Amino acid sequence: MESKYNQVKNSIRSMILQGFYQPHQKVGSESALMKQYEVSRHTVRKAIDDLVNEGWIYKKQGAGTFCAEQTKTNETVATGTKNIAVITTYFSDYIFPAIIRGIEGYLSANNYQMTVFSTNNDPELEKKYLESVLSRKFDGLIVEPTKSALPNPNINYYLNLERLDIPYVMINAYYDELEPLHVIMNDAEGGRIGTRKVIEEGHENILGFFKNDDIQGIKRMKGFIKAHRESGLQISPQNIITYTTENKDTVPGNLLREKMLSEHNRPTAVVCYNDQLAVMLLDVLRELNITVPDGVSVVGFDDSFLSIATEVKLTTVKHPKEKMGDDAGRLIDQLIKEKKDPAVLKTASSIVYEPELVIRHSTKNRIVKEVN
Repeated sequence: MESKYNQVKNSIRSMILQGFYQPHQKVGSESALMKQYEVSRHTVRKAIDDLVNEGWIYKKQGAGTFCAEQTKTNETVATGTKNIAVITTYFSDYIFPAIIRGIEGYLSANNYQMTVFSTNNDPELEKKYLESVLSRKFDGLIVEPTKSALPNPNINYYLNLERLDIPYVMINAYYDELEPLHVIMNDAEGGRIGTRKVIEEGHENILGFFKNDDIQGIKRMKGFIKAHRESGLQISPQNIITYTTENKDTVPGNLLREKMLSEHNRPTAVVCYNDQLAVMLLDVLRELNITVPDGVSVVGFDDSFLSIATEVKLTTVKHPKEKMGDDAGRLIDQLIKEKKDPAVLKTASSIVYEPELVIRHSTKNRIVKEVN
């Protein structure tokens, strides 16, 4: 369990990093901090002494404690190397290595050092790494938002990045309330064309699986609904299945098994949030001795290596992956140059990739053509 003095110390430090305390603004007297945190004078003094030694606050005799001016270290000046932080939801699996490879390729070629953090889609870890970015005064940040469909608990850290003139770019998704520069897919259109594919092949009872704590899932679900409306098909509410980061390994598989074992109105097609989910659901279908595409058609999303890793090669929506990383690196570089040289024309803008359907062998036409 964290000690009381560490709780006080970390709370004050977090308030500074979120911008609640501005440089030279009074943090509070010992008595006020004792009352605020309900701790002893000894605990407050120990926390303050640590924060003073680490350069977060300073003391004025008889006046109290004040927020210190956070100055960038001389490391960049001395080496000529700029430092970029990259925060992703995941690091070592699925499409993320390709995205990071694209970022690294551009940054290393342009004299940047890159430090990568992975949140595992946990807002608390995002907070921790944003504090690290602010503490170490990186030259810029490329970040994939955590649980981007939910209210952002870390908005103050991003606002403080702006106050400190540290540019950032969001990839794969973005927090709408911040209106940041971003590099994303047109996920709604991707969901639409993937769904349209099976509708055009004669499927009417289609399951859609969507992760609902990331905005990509919400938008892909929007595309799923739009494709049905365009085709004049009614959607049964039971055919839209949502799940979260925490239950992604259990809920989709269990509900697919339940749907496919139903004696009435069994689905003939499945549209998946991504290829990772599609491969997991292929295992469920295999377990039930249901073949793909003869027994059921399956559409993925992202055109990842997983889409061709099984005996069933997935029809899927293409994700730019490495190009997204390269473009994100290029965009953060542009923002840094625009910041440092007022004469540079401010032309940086967001990038949205239009989706492309990659057709393989996981869907089948159910329409029987008339023979003359």
